[in-house]
Amino acid sequence: MNLAKYLRAVPIMAVSAAVAIGFAGAPGQAAPKTGGILNFVVPDEPPSWDGHRETTFALIHPFAPFYSLLIKVNPENPSSPTDFVCDLCTEMPTPTDGGRTYTFKIKQGVKFHDGTPLTAQDVVASYKKIIFPPEGTTSARVAYFVMVDSVSAPDDHTVVFKLKYPSGAFIPALATPYNFIYSKAKLDQDIRWYEKNVMGSGPFKFAGREAGASVRGERNKDYHVPGQPYLDGFEAIFSNKQAVQVQAIRGDRAAIQFRGFPPKSTEDLVNALGKDITVQESDWNCVLLFTPNHKKKPFDDVRVRRALTLAVDRWGGSQSLSRIAIVKAVGGVVFPGHPLAATKAELEQIPGFWPDINKSRAEAKRLLQEAGVPGLKFELSNRAVDQPYTIVGTWLIDQWRQIGVTVEQKMEPTGPFYARLRSADFDVTVDFNCQSVINPLLDIGKFLSEDIGNESYGAYIDRDLDKMFEAMNRTSDEAEQRKLMRQFEKRVLDEQGHSFVTLWWNRIIPHRSYVKGWKISPSHYLNQDLANVWLDK
Repeated sequence: MNLAKYLRAVPIMAVSAAVAIGFAGAPGQAAPKTGGILNFVVPDEPPSWDGHRETTFALIHPFAPFYSLLIKVNPENPSSPTDFVCDLCTEMPTPTDGGRTYTFKIKQGVKFHDGTPLTAQDVVASYKKIIFPPEGTTSARVAYFVMVDSVSAPDDHTVVFKLKYPSGAFIPALATPYNFIYSKAKLDQDIRWYEKNVMGSGPFKFAGREAGASVRGERNKDYHVPGQPYLDGFEAIFSNKQAVQVQAIRGDRAAIQFRGFPPKSTEDLVNALGKDITVQESDWNCVLLFTPNHKKKPFDDVRVRRALTLAVDRWGGSQSLSRIAIVKAVGGVVFPGHPLAATKAELEQIPGFWPDINKSRAEAKRLLQEAGVPGLKFELSNRAVDQPYTIVGTWLIDQWRQIGVTVEQKMEPTGPFYARLRSADFDVTVDFNCQSVINPLLDIGKFLSEDIGNESYGAYIDRDLDKMFEAMNRTSDEAEQRKLMRQFEKRVLDEQGHSFVTLWWNRIIPHRSYVKGWKISPSHYLNQDLANVWLDK
């Protein structure tokens, strides 16, 4: 069966401003059934188990079901960048004090999996760890909360956030799916306890882990949402090889892989399984970057950094790579299609996006000659994950070869790869900016100075860039935000050459048709607690 014809034949799900398009089964599905074990594939293992520290799907997919959030994206409308609902709170608050104070009432009677009560004190302790991480700990989302002045609990059922200034970026930041609510008692015992342990209040309880193989969860009978979850449990099976993942779904050893497959693998499953496979597709708020280490020669020279981006044919690469990899859209630092994103005409003014690749590569060679490194050789650090890391990394090496640059690719598992990024022990690295809620004003925190950025790995300090970021978050004028965003983008991708965008991702999820209740979003981090999922078999 032709995949394009198949997708046209399947009813289109409702879409929202997030630009996601999903393909699912017929409307009017039966009421959810209770029972069964959902087996799904996870293409990698996480470096640690701490959601506040990590940024990878390898953490969210097997561990999100164990935790609750304060608020979350509506699981019935996960493509929306503005539809948020309470998880642990009783109702979404109306801000007071001119938009500077948010007061949340916390549900009563919620229990952690060890039977202890969850109170506002646990919520505050969790957010303090995220927003104001103690010395010796890492929070990947500090820059998301630059507008927060304090978080407190006047009593066990009330949480108050005080902002330095009103910001429309605050609520989306609060709904980030990594903001797991931890036990204050456990954090007081050991602030790093959650790096190697699990204990939440989510729809599933931790039932075991086999190192290198799987993580298992079982239904939390005391879950604070009546009637949920529907599943008896789940098993997250680790496999970093795409071919193995596809065969697992084809052989019904797994029902779904929540990250995504390229078009060819999806078409193979559709051809093999017909009506037993359902396909959902969406644009994806995720992009691979390549980042030079500014503290290593010759990458401390902006001419060398700019030469690397000029060599890359993004327009041609989109056409060829989109057939074999989970990448597609050409864009700048903002999710393509968002009102704050650069237009095609604006992009084409930036080195690396010029429409004439021959002109670009000639300029790249000139810059390398001028910098005294015409025969440049270096090592590209990369993550040992097929899609799309290996494919995009190999493509980049070929692009650089065409300007006389020789590159050796060093592939490492996720743990060592992250350790190398965080220690700045690389020449140039494949990097990433994958976010959940589409919120460009915060998503670009990735590119800030190394001491305040969200996992910023280029080893640079750029206070002018930091000031632009703060100015964008302080103004509510979209025209002014857009103007500042173009200045920010030009500084990152051109004037300073801090880090460079390759191609934005395209998310395609083929899954067994008996999997119901799960809806795709433009992020492989959202809607992953599995509370709504049920099996029709």
